[in-house]
This record gives sequence, C-alpha cells and structure tokens, in this order.
Amino acid sequence: MEKGQEIAASDGEKGPEQHAIDVGHVEHADGRGEDTKQKRVAVAEEVQKKSRRVAALDAFRGLTIVLMILVDDGGGAYERIDHSPWNGCTLADFVMPFFLFIVGVAIAFALKRVPNIGAAVKKIAIRTLKMLFWGVLLQGGYSHAPDDLSYGVDMKKIRWCGILQRIALVYFVVALIEAFTTKVRPTTVRSGPYAIFDAYRWQWLGGFVAFVIYIVTTFSLYVPDWSFVYHNDGDVNDGKQFTVQCGVRASLDQACNAVGYVDRQVWGINHLYSQPVWIRSKDCTFSSPNMGPLRADAPAWCLAPFEPEGLLSSISSILSGTIGIHYGHVLIHFKGHKERLKHWLLMGFSLLVLGILLHFTKAIPINKQLYSFSYVCFTGGAAGIVLSAFYILIDVWGLRTPFLFLEWIGMNAMLVFVLGAQGILAAFMNGWYYESPDNSLVHWIVNHVFVNVWHSQRLGTLLYVIFCEIVFWGVAAGVLHKMGIYWKL
Repeated sequence: MEKGQEIAASDGEKGPEQHAIDVGHVEHADGRGEDTKQKRVAVAEEVQKKSRRVAALDAFRGLTIVLMILVDDGGGAYERIDHSPWNGCTLADFVMPFFLFIVGVAIAFALKRVPNIGAAVKKIAIRTLKMLFWGVLLQGGYSHAPDDLSYGVDMKKIRWCGILQRIALVYFVVALIEAFTTKVRPTTVRSGPYAIFDAYRWQWLGGFVAFVIYIVTTFSLYVPDWSFVYHNDGDVNDGKQFTVQCGVRASLDQACNAVGYVDRQVWGINHLYSQPVWIRSKDCTFSSPNMGPLRADAPAWCLAPFEPEGLLSSISSILSGTIGIHYGHVLIHFKGHKERLKHWLLMGFSLLVLGILLHFTKAIPINKQLYSFSYVCFTGGAAGIVLSAFYILIDVWGLRTPFLFLEWIGMNAMLVFVLGAQGILAAFMNGWYYESPDNSLVHWIVNHVFVNVWHSQRLGTLLYVIFCEIVFWGVAAGVLHKMGIYWKL
C-alpha cells in the first residue's frame, strides 16, 4: 500500500515524501542545461500538485481517525456525540461511512492503471484477508484492551464482524470491479453532465446490485419470533431467556428488522455484538439518549445482541465505497479546480438533501445500525462536502500547514487505529501498575491532571481524550512521518 491512502485498504498516489525522492532522481539524472532546469521545474510543479491532492485525502482520513478516537473515548462522558440509539445521526455515525468513502476515492488512484489483472486481483485478495485477520483479532473478543489486561476469547462467542471486516468487504467488491473493468474504462471522458457516470457504469451497476439486494431483503424477508439468553455476570437478568415477538415483514424497528434476522441466521446469535447502542433508546431507558437504568416496562429486545457491522448492512455499505470511487474518478478526469468542485459539491448536496427528505418524510429513516439508504445518501453527501472543503483549503488556497497533524495521522491511519482507537497502547501502559491495575500512569494522569483539576469527570475525560490521545497521536504520527515509518497492509 502506498503511504496512508486509507485506514487499511487501498493504494493511492505517492505521498509527498515519495515524490521528493522521485524529484531527486530526476535532478540527478538530467541536471544539464537550461532546458533540463525548466523540465525539473515543471516536474516539481506537477509533483507538488499531486502531493497536495494526496494531502487533502490524508487530512480527511486523519480527521476521521480523530473523530473515531473522540467519540469512542469521549462518547462515554458525552453520550450525545456517541452513536444514535436508533434513528438519527450523531457525530459518531459519520465515522464508518467516511472511511468507506475514502477507501473508494483511494481505489480510483490505486487502480488507475492495471497492467496485470491477475496480479491486481491477488494483491486485492491478500489485502482483504489481512484486514479480516486484524478485524477479528481486535474486535472479535480476543483483545480486551485497554482496561482489561487479559486476552482470549471463547470461540462459542467470538464476534465475526467489525469495522475492519466491513472495510475489507467494501474494498474487495469495489476494487475487484475496478480491476476487472480496466479494459472498458476510458482514458478521457467526453463532455456532458452524465458522461462520467456513463464512463464508469459498471461501478455504478455494482453499487446498484448491492442496493437492490439490500432493499429487497429488508422489505420482503419475513422475520419470525426469536429468543435469546442474556449473559452479564452479576446482573439480575443473567442467564434468563427472553422471547421477542415479531412475525412481520418490512419492519425497520429494533426488534424485527431483516438486518438483525439475517445476522442471527448467518452468524448465530452468540456471535453478535452484545452491547448494542439501542439500550440507550427511549423504549429502554428514561435517560435516553444517555445511559440509564432499564425501564420496568422495557421490551425484551433491549437486552438482546445486535450486530452493527452485520452482513446485510455491510452489503448496503458498498454504496458508500461506490460514491467514494466516483469522487476519485472525477479527480482523475477533471483537471480544473472549478470543474471538480462543481461536480463534487452538486453531488454532495444532492445526496445530503435526498437523505434528509427520505428521513423526515419517514420513507426510510436515517439509521446507522441498519445502514439504511437514507443514511448512505446523507453521510455520502457529507463526505463529499468535507472532501471538497479540504480540497479548497489545501489545494486551491494552499493552506496545508494548519492541517499537517491530520495529514500525518491519515498517512499512518492503520497504526493510530490499532494502537490508539483500539486502545492497544493504553493497555500496554496500564499493564505497568502499582499494587492494583487501576493505579497505573494512565489512570493517574486522568484523575490528577484532568478530572481533579477541573472538578468534573465529564470535562476531565474530554480534555484527556483531546490532549493525551488526539494531540499525542498527532505528534507521534508526525515524528513517524519524519522518520519514514508507516504501517501498511
């Protein structure tokens, strides 16, 4: 993988540091005469243009990693930024579709030229398997980081789905379509508002197939009654069996949707995420959208497992990657800033408005857990607008310096994701404690530098996340960038 083109998935253009090496080679080989000097200037300008373009994408990726750390570690204190309990969209709900959008953009550059389809397919398959491995290792239950210092998972309860697994599926499908259609792709796109869509119709056909599979299954599959056994040591309901009454089709509520039914049938109910965010919904607690005591009249499904990165919802998420690769194709074929931004912003705002209309007309609510079509449109439009904003700031206006820390994080996204967002470094630090595990350096900093100083658990936690996690990883990623160290799959 070229340096930091998405969290763990795709190649992109060379990063700025690699371009600098290439310029050096040009100067060494051709450093003769005025013509050569002009050539070097032209090459340097072209390199600068490309590196800025990559910087905008890296900055967007870095922002997404920062959002993930903020909502994962700060969402417990400020639950309004955590995932929406069901319908709606919060700050946390933008993270996954932003990643998938960025994966799509980067694939367009990585597979801009495919000289050997067999080698490309092999590379795509190997990278997909690597992501699946890391996904199961980090989120399957083996790692209990950062607070629990033990490791290991009961294979009867291992979680097969997760963030990297979803990214792997989207990457695999979108990249394969891009690789196999290399011979029918145009080198130039004719003029016209729909020419770019026609030129890459196979990519859109792939997204449409995913959309049809999702919509048909969601609204036609019969969901019968189902039961589960609740497991939570020390809880009054531990070991009890509950039955959820369904017997319906086309339901988009928590209990009886087709998304959950497919996962229960494919993976088994014991292999799903055991702490779904819907327990913060109004049906389950009066404290909604915050965590609170379970209502006395709470329905049985409040305690049930549900997989937010499940199979059917992941099929729907292929559309996020399809939207992203379209933005990448625009970047490749449209050479002027005005052309690119006109197309990007028009599509971005159109998707945003479509998602809002579907939600507020109650046709298809915006729902991250179901990865609904309105959610795809709303977050895909938002991603396009954010990328456009970074492009304007970094490429058009040349304001690269203020966003360098985001670029550095984005270029080492996999490393920051594993060590930071998944708490592996924090777990390592917590492993060195004095007398008891809750008396480690991390706990001391949280309590004595932030919580006690500000006399607030919530504010202290938020400040710790900002300064000791986000700022720390920005500096660390910058140091690693200067040293030329990147973790790539």
